[in-house]
Amino acid sequence: MPRALELLRNKFGVSQLYQHEVKKDGETVLTVYWHPLTIAERESIQKKSAKDDLNDFALSLMIQKALDKEEKRLFSDGDRAALRREIDASVLQDIQLAMVEAGADKEVEEAEADLKSR
Repeated sequence: MPRALELLRNKFGVSQLYQHEVKKDGETVLTVYWHPLTIAERESIQKKSAKDDLNDFALSLMIQKALDKEEKRLFSDGDRAALRREIDASVLQDIQLAMVEAGADKEVEEAEADLKSR
């Protein structure tokens, strides 16, 4: 029987790669990829973000975690101001929400089923 840590690494480890397509009029404009958020990354982003500002945290999360197909960062820290001023907030929120919710429901159920079957 595998250890719980091994099971969690296999199902939810940082090697997982999620993706989200940003679409306009049915056409994919941008595909964003990312690895799961770890506690260590969350703490680091929180330290860099304005205190108690969820919008700033979500923007920082997206800037730090968003990758292209080759797993290179899509945004740099210097893009923050332009993203805040020049991009429709609903588009950014859509990406951020996808990142926060990635894999949560379906994969947790699969992992629970794996634990129960052993």
